[in-house]
Amino acid sequence: MTFFLLICLLFGSRVSAQVAATPPMGWNSYNCFGSAVHEDEVKANADYMADHLKQYGWEYVVVDFLWSYDNPPGSNIGNPFQLRLQDGSYVPWLTMDKWGRLTPQPNKFPSAFGGNGFKPLGDYIHSKGLKFGIHVMRGIPRQAVWAKSPVKGTNGITADMVADTNSKCPWMNHMYGLDMKKPGAQEYLNSLLELYASWGVDFIKVDDLSRPYSNAEVEGYQKAIQQCGRPVVLSLSPGETPVAQAAHATKYANMWRMADDFWDNWKEILHMFDYAKSWEGVGGPGHWPDCDMIQIGKLSKRGPVGEERFSRFTQDEEITHMTFWSIFQSPLMLGGNLPENRDFELKLFTNDEVIAVNQKGAHPKQLYKKDGAMIWYSQIPGSKDLYVAFFNIGDDDKSVSLNFRDLGLKGKVTVRDLWKKQDVGQFSSSYQQKINKHGAALFKLSPKN
Repeated sequence: MTFFLLICLLFGSRVSAQVAATPPMGWNSYNCFGSAVHEDEVKANADYMADHLKQYGWEYVVVDFLWSYDNPPGSNIGNPFQLRLQDGSYVPWLTMDKWGRLTPQPNKFPSAFGGNGFKPLGDYIHSKGLKFGIHVMRGIPRQAVWAKSPVKGTNGITADMVADTNSKCPWMNHMYGLDMKKPGAQEYLNSLLELYASWGVDFIKVDDLSRPYSNAEVEGYQKAIQQCGRPVVLSLSPGETPVAQAAHATKYANMWRMADDFWDNWKEILHMFDYAKSWEGVGGPGHWPDCDMIQIGKLSKRGPVGEERFSRFTQDEEITHMTFWSIFQSPLMLGGNLPENRDFELKLFTNDEVIAVNQKGAHPKQLYKKDGAMIWYSQIPGSKDLYVAFFNIGDDDKSVSLNFRDLGLKGKVTVRDLWKKQDVGQFSSSYQQKINKHGAALFKLSPKN
């Protein structure tokens, strides 16, 4: 991975390290509401974040997919395919402006009525001292292509003239890709970001962009961000983003998904360890490999996967989940419905010493993975101290051990347990701790000399 980083350093980075200088932290509506989140629910989660989480660094409130679709009351439809009528038009018809740009559906987002778009909701979120994000699908709506909607900022170019009708999302058929070689394609993306900036959008998650990886469109979104006059985080979704595209993703995106959608299943955590290992050494200020949302709390209230439930992870697995996302420096996006958090969830999300590992660490690496145990560590810039995470990934309780020499540590070392927020003691050559099956522990190691 250092090869890719060298390329990025040699050729410069398009994304600013000031945008997403640390891994973004926030909440996303997808895991608890699917396509059917309503404005009052977004506000309720923003209120909770402002009251309970903002002081710990949580700040983004992200409305996920299909906000332009009118979910019927009680609907948990995940991704309704559009059908064509006799005249070629589409049903369901998504809410769209005259320039072929999707806008919020007013039945779900009442404040959008009258062409207000997401600005009133964005203003509300900003009034809480938080930041506002949205999910968008790559490309241009098929209904805009059928309607030959004019592309704003061009002279006579219409949607059908910039679409790549052979470029289609396999799991939701609302969009065509853009042929970025065609005149007007970049102008269409520019018009989107101009609209989003007018709404106060601080974060866009662009879907169907990483698998297959669409180089030209990734660059097009970043170019549009650069001209919109507002700092906007660019998140690429979903994975598996090809590792071979590491240099490109680092150059043009702020975060990108390493894997497909992650859910509350232990086997998926095991797989995430492997994905992370393949991306080791890539993350840094302005660009972060993304493990996907945090599956803790009340999930799937209206789909999209399984019945409404609290996370199926055990408490030990939830600690492992938070510990790994923190030590690896993945973006932290909460997926559960925040107002339904219980004491345990709240404690997981408000441990400032654990969050510091995610926000202040650097260069996370795997030390070893063997015999059902694993250790990752990261550096603390400006210090000889290290963050170290122990994982018991086996199916029985066991001791996980660390030889300090393997991390270049000599003499006495103070070990602090970050989950318990207390010093364990001083040790001279090694440290070991018994950990429950599927559990984890997170430490700060401080050499005395």
